Amino acid sequence: MAKILGISAFYHDSAAALTIDGEIIAAAQEERFTRKKHDAGFPVNAIAFCLQTANLSIDDLDAVVFYDKPLLKFERLLQTYYGFSPKGLLSFIKAIPVWLNEKLFLKKLIRDGLKNCSDYDVKKLRLLFTEHHLSHAASAFYPSPFQTAAILTIDGVGEWCTASIAAADGYEITMLRELYFPHSVGLFYSAFTSFLGFTVNSGEYKLMGLAPYGNAEDEQSMKFVELIEKELIQICDDGSVWLNQQYFNYATGLTMFNKTKWEKLFGISARKEEEEITGNHCNLALAVQLVTEKIVLKMAVEAQKITGADNICLAGGVALNCVANGKLLNSGLFKNYYFQPAAGDAGGAVGAALAAEYLYFEGKRTVSSGFDGMKGALLGPEIKEEEIRQLSVAHNAVYTERQNTEELMAEVAQFIADEKVVGWVQGRMEFGPRALGNRSILADPRNSEMQRIVNRSIKFREGFRPFAPSVLLEETKNYFGLEAPSPYMLLVAPVRENFRLPKPIDWAKRKLREKLDVRLSQFPAITHMDYSSRIQTVDAITNPRFHALISAFHALTGCPLLLNTSFNVRGEPPVCTAADAYRAFMATDMDVLVIHNCIFIKSEQPEPQNKSRWQLIFEKD
Repeated sequence: MAKILGISAFYHDSAAALTIDGEIIAAAQEERFTRKKHDAGFPVNAIAFCLQTANLSIDDLDAVVFYDKPLLKFERLLQTYYGFSPKGLLSFIKAIPVWLNEKLFLKKLIRDGLKNCSDYDVKKLRLLFTEHHLSHAASAFYPSPFQTAAILTIDGVGEWCTASIAAADGYEITMLRELYFPHSVGLFYSAFTSFLGFTVNSGEYKLMGLAPYGNAEDEQSMKFVELIEKELIQICDDGSVWLNQQYFNYATGLTMFNKTKWEKLFGISARKEEEEITGNHCNLALAVQLVTEKIVLKMAVEAQKITGADNICLAGGVALNCVANGKLLNSGLFKNYYFQPAAGDAGGAVGAALAAEYLYFEGKRTVSSGFDGMKGALLGPEIKEEEIRQLSVAHNAVYTERQNTEELMAEVAQFIADEKVVGWVQGRMEFGPRALGNRSILADPRNSEMQRIVNRSIKFREGFRPFAPSVLLEETKNYFGLEAPSPYMLLVAPVRENFRLPKPIDWAKRKLREKLDVRLSQFPAITHMDYSSRIQTVDAITNPRFHALISAFHALTGCPLLLNTSFNVRGEPPVCTAADAYRAFMATDMDVLVIHNCIFIKSEQPEPQNKSRWQLIFEKD
């Protein structure tokens, strides 16, 4: 019975995961403990949590596995600077000392980091390294309910590889195709993320959310597509791509794109972070999204062609593009699909551990049909009752505890029906970027003002950002055009036509802010500009408490879905502890906080003695 700790670190979204005999016991991102969004540091806290969950020490582990191979990455760095020389001198001067002083000695960094967790016998430690895209592939296939599958991984870059196609059978994974740096779909998408004024490695989902505000019938949108495919990227029939490096700076520069060339090509200026979003920006976002979807579909066609598989598993950061995932599902290329919920680098920790379990230790893999090994991604810490009591002592927090679960669900459902915004903290924290019902902010999707209220007064973020519906699995087909479960919010599907409302005649001419005021369906808070929604299907086995709450809301209102967004505010990761939840609750216009069976009502709470302490990072809209 192998006990394996997987680690991802030193780039972004550091994480740790523990597997025992192939079962994922615990997984968490370091950011949740340090409260530093996308924390790239060594995941000391996440490792400590994983070990405590299984009551293990480092000496009890059979292996510690890092999610990529640093020497291969260093080789890529040196060859890239050599190949592009004399360009890239400033980037070279900045990057090389970090590698020479730190990253080349990654084994020592890891051993020292583990020492910060607890003492252990260094001689006993078995330290392994997997290739980056093998970690992604393993994270997608091994938790899946498939015995055989094609695996497609797409991200920015690992060591050299930026995308891969593999075939999986039982416990074996065989790499069949790889796309190499500097040609990368992930970096292509990130360059446009930066050009449109969002932060690389965290703002890509904003670009995806902005795309539906573009007008597909506008000549400008189609012109943007034409320019992208003519000047920036060549798309081959097998889905591989070639990027024109004259337009990109990421290989050796300090920015993602050549600002002068891009502005001349597209005829618009690069947007600064807080500048107004115009129709030009929306149309460009749409164009980029359409090109990306085209590439993903071509890659999937190639995966099916060379594997002949009925099933496909996806991972890598681009696999978080739920619009592209929805298009892939609707293509009918495969019979069954599995999307790793922690598809980015954090999920590499899970993949590294599982790759070692099956490819190094040759563990025996068992497949459970219908349910996956990610356990609903509910793999993080669970709040103890003592933490809730400590809130009362530390902050004079006032709460009432309900002993009857059915009564609790009915009461919370009534709060939501009464247009209250509820912070919902239950069970184990989610692993990955999505709120799946345990660290969530919930609201009534029928309220046309709720998108504006939650974005502006609670999340403190851009008003165009859409929200997802969490819907009872058994009711999904009645409300959305979705033929498969979507437990991880990784599929976009349309709201059924009988719930839609017509767009105004002058829709295409309206500015973004004006479009936000239009009620597009009977569930306006979760209906995007193209009548789509990013859907989470909720079943009674994976998350019985969340299912029970939505069921109570359904019984009360006839509506089997809730608006669900992650329980965090701008600048912070989702909440982890009871104290995190209470602080965010008090710093926003949230009305009710529910932690386990305990209900906190905003109007009953005392004013914080030092209000700025609560609102320091939440002031900026």
